[in-house]
Amino acid sequence: MFASIDAISDNASYDIIVVGAGGGGLAAAVFAAIAGKSVLVVERTEYVGGTTALSAATTWIPNSLHASTVATDDSFEKAATFLTGVVGNRSSASLREAFLKSGPDAVAALEAKTDVRFRPYATHPDYEQQVEGATMRGRALEPLPFDGRELGDDLARIRPPIPEFTLFGGMMVDRTDIGHLLGLRTSWKSFRHAAAILARYGLDRLKSPRGTRLVMGNALIGRLLLSLKKRGGAVLLGTSVSQFLTGPDGVAGVVLVQAGQTRTVEARHGVVLAAGGFNRHKTRRAQLLASPTPDFSPAAPGHTGEMQDLALGLGARLGEGNLDNAYWAPVSLRTRPDGSTAVFPHFVLDRSKPGTVCVDQSGRRFVNESTSYHLFVRAMFEANRSVPTIPCYIITDAAGLKSYGLGQVRMGAKNLKPYLDDGYLIEGATVAALAEKLGMEPAVLEKTVADMNGYARTGVDPEFGRGATAYHRANGDASKGPNPTLGPIATAPFYAVKLVPGDIGAATGLVIDEWARVLDGENRPIGGLYACGNEANSIMGGTYPGPGITIGPALTFAYRAVQHALGQCDAAKGQASHRAEVA
Repeated sequence: MFASIDAISDNASYDIIVVGAGGGGLAAAVFAAIAGKSVLVVERTEYVGGTTALSAATTWIPNSLHASTVATDDSFEKAATFLTGVVGNRSSASLREAFLKSGPDAVAALEAKTDVRFRPYATHPDYEQQVEGATMRGRALEPLPFDGRELGDDLARIRPPIPEFTLFGGMMVDRTDIGHLLGLRTSWKSFRHAAAILARYGLDRLKSPRGTRLVMGNALIGRLLLSLKKRGGAVLLGTSVSQFLTGPDGVAGVVLVQAGQTRTVEARHGVVLAAGGFNRHKTRRAQLLASPTPDFSPAAPGHTGEMQDLALGLGARLGEGNLDNAYWAPVSLRTRPDGSTAVFPHFVLDRSKPGTVCVDQSGRRFVNESTSYHLFVRAMFEANRSVPTIPCYIITDAAGLKSYGLGQVRMGAKNLKPYLDDGYLIEGATVAALAEKLGMEPAVLEKTVADMNGYARTGVDPEFGRGATAYHRANGDASKGPNPTLGPIATAPFYAVKLVPGDIGAATGLVIDEWARVLDGENRPIGGLYACGNEANSIMGGTYPGPGITIGPALTFAYRAVQHALGQCDAAKGQASHRAEVA
């Protein structure tokens, strides 16, 4: 399956060539393989998985075969109304329609013909609950855990998870596991679950440098990789595409470069670009990201924008009019023992929990802490125009730190000294003392904390409406009331962690049509060239409607790209007929 360029002859030919081995790229390869076609995946890094492997791999696809198991009130029309309400005219309505129509088919094809398996969560709400058509469940899917031992030695080819998201030096856990680990002393069911995964991990580490029970993004990548392996797909790691080959019908192949060697390879039906987008491009990053340009990203390193450069050279164009050119999450930074930087995204584990507050550098609130991670960072940039807010700080007290943790400091952590010594965690015996360490006027921060304590008593946040939507409350602590996102900040000592903006993926990319064909400046398809995932301009228009809105469209347009390339759709059949008549 994994090959060296030595094993590929010059002028070799494949039905489909996929550039990029993240979720979208591997999905495109798998869809081609289950159609019985030969496929070559080209990946410039040493791992498969891309940013998908580092993520939760939540996959937002409304009305899939799983939706009815947790929800009975959704429909195509309801999902379309929701997307229109959030996205508006920032993306093509026809692309959103194509996504909503084909997404369920893509999931069904994967479940029926491959090793990919999803499940819905009983409660996994859309982020913009105030918009008509929003739902609390059914649209967000997650991959089932996967036994990495099925891949044999190829397990080592999957990009490892972010270390700070694992336990005991490498045990992956998802939200189900976390719930059982927290409840192992009060529930026999949770005890059995926790004991099983702990024992499994212990046995794994006797033989392997990592756990073999894969969850979240690693599980999805593992399942896609096994599906491709069973069907004879070829993967080249550490390999770049230096040039597109073109012919009378458009892109006809690629020139590959690996360790100084080159090969010219033909694509009989098409080339699918899924290399992750522009976020690490040497100049486009500064051009397209908000100012000040973020220095750190928790995403995988492969999205250099090189494939977009090659496509632009053929007349392709980047999307315009997106609300944002990238998707955001607040991140905290810490130097690891090996000297690398841990970039930790603050998604939902702390910001929405009772007993926290986020403040700018003056000590005042600037945002609803329970809003989505994307909107949180948008608020950082907006507030920073008038008051220094980059970085900002998330603050809690001793009780909050023990109950929920703070960033890389896990809940219940007993030894805080390493975090305090390196400055990741900042401690003050009083709120005033903490303010002084943060360079704030003590009276300002004291008032902010006093106000939050008042809101915790009433359950109402009159400043920003924290806990006002079902999405906010779902990420709080249901055992607390009257508002599950609000709680007192009163137990000394007090703690803070510095937050900066982090980009987690591209929203702006190559303009495509409903079949994922890359379009030129005249809206004409560039023959043989397709794009999906963050390589393509997002159908969400730079908005962030719900969890998994990058992976869901990535899988769907990978499916549609392969359908078109192989002539399995009406549009492709019509074009083929027209070409035959002209000939």
